Amino acid sequence: MIKIPYLKWLLALQVLLLLSACETQQEELIEPANRQENFTVTADGAFFEDFETVSKTSYDGASVLFADGSWYFDDALVGTLSTDRKNGSRSVRLRNNGGIMMEFDLVEGARSISLQYGKFGRDKTSTIGVYYSTDAGNTWVQAGSEITVNKNSLKTTIFNLDISGNVRFQIRKTDGSSNRVNIDDILITPNPGAIPGADGEITETFDDGSKGSYASGVVTVASGDWLLNDALLGSLDNDRRTGLKSVRIRDFGSLEMLFDVQGAASISLNHAVYGSDGSSTWELQSSIDGGINWTSEGAQVTSSSINLENIVFPVSFSGNVRFRIIKLTGSGDRINIDDFVISGTTIDEGTGGNPGGNPGGFGAVHLTMGNPSNAVTDVTLENNYLLEKEEYVMSYNRGNATANWVSWHLDEAWFGDAPRQNDFRADTSLPAGWFQVSHSDYTNSGFDRGHVCPSADRTLSVDDNSNTFFMTNMMPQAPNNNRIAWANLENYCRSMLSGGFEIYIISGGYGSGGDGSNGYATTIANGQINVPSNTWKVIMILPDGENDVDRVTSNTRVIAVDMPNSQNVVSDWTQYKTSVDDLEAITGYDFFDLVPDAIEDVIEASVDAI
Repeated sequence: MIKIPYLKWLLALQVLLLLSACETQQEELIEPANRQENFTVTADGAFFEDFETVSKTSYDGASVLFADGSWYFDDALVGTLSTDRKNGSRSVRLRNNGGIMMEFDLVEGARSISLQYGKFGRDKTSTIGVYYSTDAGNTWVQAGSEITVNKNSLKTTIFNLDISGNVRFQIRKTDGSSNRVNIDDILITPNPGAIPGADGEITETFDDGSKGSYASGVVTVASGDWLLNDALLGSLDNDRRTGLKSVRIRDFGSLEMLFDVQGAASISLNHAVYGSDGSSTWELQSSIDGGINWTSEGAQVTSSSINLENIVFPVSFSGNVRFRIIKLTGSGDRINIDDFVISGTTIDEGTGGNPGGNPGGFGAVHLTMGNPSNAVTDVTLENNYLLEKEEYVMSYNRGNATANWVSWHLDEAWFGDAPRQNDFRADTSLPAGWFQVSHSDYTNSGFDRGHVCPSADRTLSVDDNSNTFFMTNMMPQAPNNNRIAWANLENYCRSMLSGGFEIYIISGGYGSGGDGSNGYATTIANGQINVPSNTWKVIMILPDGENDVDRVTSNTRVIAVDMPNSQNVVSDWTQYKTSVDDLEAITGYDFFDLVPDAIEDVIEASVDAI
């Protein structure tokens, strides 16, 4: 006779097995066996993987074949559930101490690696780390510090590196808990410029850097990190350059290498005056002690021509050396420097660049607090295309023919006497073949050409103001939204600057379908331009100072506004206050992602009460 306790034990075992089977079916969707996935090379040579074409349904360790080689998935799979945080239909899901590891090398090194991450489902906080190997995976070095994964929405991180030659990467969950995390959209930027050519020359064109403000800051370019003081990277017609950009130095500014090279036989560069500015004098200086002491090289040089002129400085160094340019005269006048060539040298790999996890010179001043959608200047990412002006930076959406978001820094240094230009015009800097919105596309549509970055925020010069009138900086706004409620909010932002404050603003529209003066519409210009259903703005206010990210605290004031794109809005913009967290949930963006997570969580959770 079978005893009752034994029957109970059998019944419990059956229930346990049934629950395990159900959990497996819910979490691991049955899909075909592993197949080759595409590891995309972007237009600028970066490697990008979004995991959209891969299938791996088990946490069991296995190699997965990519177009460029295999990746090893350890306690990791490709998730497709609604609770997987992802862009598109798939992302990597890690648990325990799981990870994904490249089993092949990138031969052109790495200047940076970025990725997106978020908590799976309702799981709790965990941590991940990014590692790299330059010896085919025999040893691994951690890039920066661990990342705390504490949000359900995808966040973006970027590690600036200065790795030349072969390199491979690994992303690993580091806390060992059963909580799961998602990884998506890995972007690795190559670093071919760190290796001198066969002739021993290092050439810096400054074309791939980004800095839109004269404020002192670090810029990461192909050769390494450079400090620009009272200087920026200019791309205007008045900037004298051989490619896309050149350095523009004003007043008594400087351009300084933050890395050493081993040996140098000569320095060659091109120089000219900016626009119609007057002449300026400058000199080349060298340092052999890591930038502590500087020595003049050759005679002082006067730039007086509007055409680039080449000059060569003979030098003689065999050990570590770095160089800088100091502008000596011409207050108010600007010069351009381009094509900086160091001959007879090799990179000193122990001192170059900006190793580690802090994003150093990432982006322009307008991206100081982060890149909300991890936009990249790559034509294959046409609905998240990074478009940079000196006055603002945006993520442009080709499908909508409007910006996803525009980000800009604002302090009283941006103000002057320049009048409103009203020169609405197509933005010819968009990639070839893209539709360029024109002034007339809004005519009789019932919607205003609504500035995202306002004209009144950029009055220091005619150029600054004129550049706010590119149609890429416009969105279709209901007249009462644009001219009353939105205008009141813009005026309030400018009023906050008095008393020694600066602000960071990110703004845009979301959804489709607004109520203009001609009634409701989802598009204008024969369907080519999307009309947003809502306009939004996120504002951070700081006292004037340096190292802005480091000065953000849990008491920093942040305002978020979500306003219907309608004729029925009220004039009091404060009626539309919301939290940053709520806007992130709606838009999918990650604002202020360079602010430490513990502080970011606090300032984004509450609605401004002032």
